[in-house]
This record gives sequence, C-alpha cells and structure tokens, in this order.
Amino acid sequence: MRDRAATATVVGILLAVVAALYVVAPTLNAATLPLVRSDLGLGRGDEVAAEVAATSAAFAVLVAAGRAADLKGRRWTLSRYLLILCAGCFLLAGAVTPWIYIAARIVVAAALAAVFVSSLAYAAVLSMPGRIRRVMGGWLAAMSLGFAAAVVLLPRISELLGWRAPTAALGVAAALALILLRRVLPEDRPAKPPAAGPSARLAALPDPARTAFRALAAATGAAALQLAPVLGWGDARVGGLLIASVLAVLAARWCTLKEVPARNCAPPVPGRIWTTTAMAALIVGFIQVVLTGAVPALARASGLEPGRTALVLAAFGLGGAVGSLLIRRWNIAPLAGASLGLPLAGLGLALLHAVLGRSTYPLATGALVTALIGLGIMLAAAPQMARDLAAAPRPHLGVNAALLPAAILFGSAAAQAIPATAAAAGVPAPIEARALLWTAVIVVAAAAFALGRPVVAAAVALASAAQYVIVHLSRGHSLSIIVALLVGAMAGILAWSRRQQTERFTQASATAHALQTAVLHPIPARAGELRLAGLYRPATQGTGIGGDFLEALQTPFGTRILIGDVRGKGLQAVQSVTDLLGCFRSLAHETPDLAAVAGSLDRQLRRAATTRGDDELFATALLLQYSSDTHALQAINCGHLPPLHIDATGITPIPVPAALPLGFGTLDDGDALRPHELPLSPGATVFAHTDGLSEARNASGEFYPLTEHLTGRHLPTPSDLVRHLDADVRDFTANLTDDLAIIALART
Repeated sequence: MRDRAATATVVGILLAVVAALYVVAPTLNAATLPLVRSDLGLGRGDEVAAEVAATSAAFAVLVAAGRAADLKGRRWTLSRYLLILCAGCFLLAGAVTPWIYIAARIVVAAALAAVFVSSLAYAAVLSMPGRIRRVMGGWLAAMSLGFAAAVVLLPRISELLGWRAPTAALGVAAALALILLRRVLPEDRPAKPPAAGPSARLAALPDPARTAFRALAAATGAAALQLAPVLGWGDARVGGLLIASVLAVLAARWCTLKEVPARNCAPPVPGRIWTTTAMAALIVGFIQVVLTGAVPALARASGLEPGRTALVLAAFGLGGAVGSLLIRRWNIAPLAGASLGLPLAGLGLALLHAVLGRSTYPLATGALVTALIGLGIMLAAAPQMARDLAAAPRPHLGVNAALLPAAILFGSAAAQAIPATAAAAGVPAPIEARALLWTAVIVVAAAAFALGRPVVAAAVALASAAQYVIVHLSRGHSLSIIVALLVGAMAGILAWSRRQQTERFTQASATAHALQTAVLHPIPARAGELRLAGLYRPATQGTGIGGDFLEALQTPFGTRILIGDVRGKGLQAVQSVTDLLGCFRSLAHETPDLAAVAGSLDRQLRRAATTRGDDELFATALLLQYSSDTHALQAINCGHLPPLHIDATGITPIPVPAALPLGFGTLDDGDALRPHELPLSPGATVFAHTDGLSEARNASGEFYPLTEHLTGRHLPTPSDLVRHLDADVRDFTANLTDDLAIIALART
C-alpha cells in the first residue's frame, strides 16, 4: 500500500510538471515574439491570425482530448499528444516563413491543451475524490511556480540564445516527458458501465452533440472577443462569430432539454458546481492577462527596468502558489475561499497602480501587491476547481477536466477584448493600464456576487471606491494613511463577517454536540477484556445525530454492544434512536438473556410505530455479548449486515443467522432467537458497521470497496482500524450521503 501511494505521488508530481508546459509555452511565445518579428517579418495581422486560430484550435482539441481520455484512456491520449507537441515545437523552431510559424503555433497550442487536460484527468483518476483537493492544490501550485519561473527566466534566455533554441528545448522537454511517463505511468483502463462494449461506454459519456456545441460556442465567442478590438465591434465577421456563438449555446441547450438519460450514464456534475467552477477559472485567465498587460506599462512609467518588472509580475505566480498550497494544507470550502480570496484580490488590484506609479519602492511594494492578488485569486478558484473534479463521475473525468483550461482560455480571450490587451496591441499607456485594473476590480466584484457572500461583494466594492480615493487624493500626500485606512476597513469587514459566521457556527455546533452526547454516549476504549473503538458520522453536517446508533456497555453479564440503523431520516429517526438506546441501556444491566434483550427492543419499536401511526418503522440491529469468564463472543442479528473478522490470514465475513429487523413484532420473549457464537482469538479484530460504510458511493456511483481497501493494511488495534476507515471512506466519496456507524473490538 505504501509503495502504491509513493508511486501515485511520484506520478502526480511528474504529471504536474508536464502540465506546467501549458503555462510556460505562452510566456515563451511572448518573450520570443520581438525576435520572430525581425527574423521572419511577422506582421501584426499575422500575430492576430496566429492568436485567434491557436485559441480556436485549443478549444476544439480540449473537448476531443477529454473525450479521448475517457474512451481510450488517459495514458493513451497523453502519449500521443506529447508526441504531437514534440513535433510541433521542432516545426516551430525550424519555421522559415510566417505561415509555417503560424501553423506550428496552432499545432503547439492544440497539443498543449490536450496534454494539460489529459494530465489533469490522469492525476484525478489516481486519487480518490476526497483527496482531489490536495491534488488540485499541488497541481495549481506547480502551474503558478511554472508561470513565475517562466516570466523571469525566458526573456533572458531568449536574449542570449535567440528564439529558435528555447523553442526547440521545449520540444526536447516534451520528448523526455514522453519517454519518462511511458515508463512510469501505469495503464489506465477507461471506466466501463455495467453493459460492456463501445456503445455502452459512449452512452456513459455526456451527449457528444451537446459537448460539441458548447465547444463551438466557446471557440466562436473567444474568436469574436479577440478580433473585436482589431476589426471593430461593427465588423460583419465579428458579428457573424457572435451570432454563431449564440446559436451554438441555444443548440447545446436544446440538446440538454431533449436528452433522455441513458440507463448506464453516470450522473452529471450538478449545474451549480459546473457554473461556479467555470466562473472561477475564467477569473484566473482574465486577471492573468490584465496583469501581463498592466504591470509592464506601470513599471516602465515608474522607472523599473525590464528585469525588475519581470520580478513584480512573477510575484503573482508566487502568491498563487502560496494560495494553492494553503488549499492543499487546509480544507477550505469554496464559499469560504471566495469570501476571503476575492476581497484580497480586489484590494491588490485597487492598490497596484498606486504603488507602482507613486511608491518610493516600486519593486518591493509592486511585488507584494501582485503576490496578494495571486494569493486571493487562487484562494477563490482552487476550492471551486477541486469540488468540480471531486463531483465528476469517473467516466466523465476527461470531459470535466477540459472545463478548467477551457474557462481559463475564455477568460484570457475576454481580457483581450479590451483594446489595451488586444492581440495586436503593444505595451499599453499608463492611463490604459489603470483602466485595465479598474476593469479587473469590477470583474472581481461581479465574481464576488456569484461565488461569495453579499458582504464579500461589498468589500470588493469598497476596494474599488478606494482606488479612486488613492489615485486622486494622494498627489502630494503620503499614501500610508490612506492605505492603512483601506486595509483597516477591509479587515474590519472581513472580521465582522467571520465573527458573525463563527458565532452562528459555534451555536449550531454546540447544540449538535449536546444532542449527540445526550443520545449517543462515547464508546469506551476498554470494557472488561475488550479494546473498543467506535465512530459515528451523521450524513447531515451540523445535526450531530441521524438514524444510525451504537452503544457499548459493561454489564454484570459481560460486555454488551448494540449497533444498528433505523429506517428513515430526520427527527422521527432520531426519536426512534433515542427510544432504542434508552431501552437497551436499561435492559442490558437487568436481563441475563441476550435474546430477551432483542425481543424487548423489538416490542419497544413496535409500540413506537403504533403510537406514531407508522406501519413501516423498523430498525436493523446487531447485538454482541462478550463474557470474560468463557471468552466467548455471541451475536444476534436482526436483519443487519454481518460483522467482519480480521486477522493475519485476511478479512472474512462472519455468517450470523439473520432474523427479521426490530419492529416487526416477531421476536416476542426471544423465542425466535438463539445467540450465535463468533470467533475472537487474541490478535484478531471483529468489527461491525452500518450500510453507510459499505454502500458509500463516489461520483461515478461505485460502492466503497471495503474489503479491498483493508487488504494488506497493518491495523493492529481497533482504534487504528476505525481511524483508517474514517479517513479512507471520506477520501473515496468526498461527501457522505448516509449516516455512518462503526464499532471494532479486540481481546487484550
């Protein structure tokens, strides 16, 4: 197991490094473009054509590569597109005419998009849904660090070696990655639905027509946004592209409305998750383009040389890496990430042009502010992206992974619709750069309304207003007071919001904890000769208790244990649990016969059903009794799952004859029951659980493979076993949908 985890970690790191080429290549193109212009005679029109065609090709290939990864396998798709990337880079490095250069740029852009989505889908496959957050945090940190390194190093390398050598080096890197990954990547077989065959596998994927229309809408919309500043919004070609984009959106919607879900089709990602993820990724692409255009203009106006300007811009990547690693380290919810990250990004954008234009130390303050922007953007975006991949069914991972780069790409195209950042524009003037930052603040504020709380939007709006104050009132005055007031106001709003949320959460948690403690007593670590460990997790967070129940008591008749599951959910289930546990705690100390205890529980639940008028009320239950005198473990099974026996030889279910569940009135006086003796030798562990464990599902609808995930694990004590199952099932599902109860016992 450890070797498998280590291998998955190494493969994940390699995939992240390979995918970092996706952010390195555009920086290389920007750094080498002046040299290409002088060498090949590349004109402004050629640059626009290359940019628009490369973006459109990337959209198409993202969808194609995502579906190919789901149908053919991620390793198969990644290997072929790495080969295409290698060939495209060498073709680009050897280009002798502008058209060869443009064609090679298109090939490289398309191959990079495919490599990125294939790598991301592969990394997601290697991890269980509950670990996607950590994977995504590390992944985005690698992207951010790759951006920072490329911004600083590639312009200097291009000055020393020209444009052909770095481009060829990118091809060599792709070739080395291909050789290395083919050696270390395990074969991944596409997840198949129950019905075998290619047609069944196609049925498990989203509708191809709908996916194609969405890709067409994105490609034509992005092309229109990129061409509008060059041709004008009134140009017929721009209008035609916009109309085509709208028609494609309508066609995709029509496909959705007429679609009849296939029997074998895994459930799609919920629309709310899909939409917020796309918006978060769009913000990443938009802000990156805005900063790439605005920072050089403002830095040059403040007297910074190009090398130091690159350091200021690289700080955006460093801040993004810090934010991504914070997401990897702590489980920050999407709403919390947006509520904290977007005000930080808005504050940074509001301050950036002021500190670069009028600060005494533009390098230090500029780098600090751009790092703050990167930190805020990743705090807001990374949890959204991780939630999307965790919710994606395994058969859809490739298609859903394509959403992230597609949204980032569309955000970049949206930023290029602004004349100052258009494909044919040079470095904008300082006044244009400030307008860019103003636009970015508005975009961040709009995102705050969609992704965060209203107080977040208010905080971003405050940052926008502060921009005006700083710019127009700081002439001849120190900025320190204004900045301090701004930071204080922002901190006050955030502190007030967090305090309100914390108070509500604390009250709810205290209520839930009090309810859980009153109904479900803690399982003792020892009871007689037994070591015990228990776990209870309700499906609904914040309630503290659900329909599952468990108890362990040391009685005059030995250690008695009860675990079970009441039918239904909500307050009625809680009331039934309370009745059963109260009855068991009383009878366990007074009734010598375990079968009589079961009969009394049956009658108690039957009376409760009659009182409430609920003829369908019942509960499954497993009763265990261990005697220190005879060292015998006895069990009575009332319709519950059989317990499992774990020792050095393996994991085996213990067959216990099952009677009807409690509440059917068939166990009167215990006549229908006889305790069944179970093996419990020293060194062995017996554990019982409710169906919340064995029937836990991931986004693909796959059940938690309990036996498989325990095989080969060294879990010497009941507490080790319970801790492992607790973490492992949450990693597998990412979101429990049913109550979960586990109890494990072993002899001392």
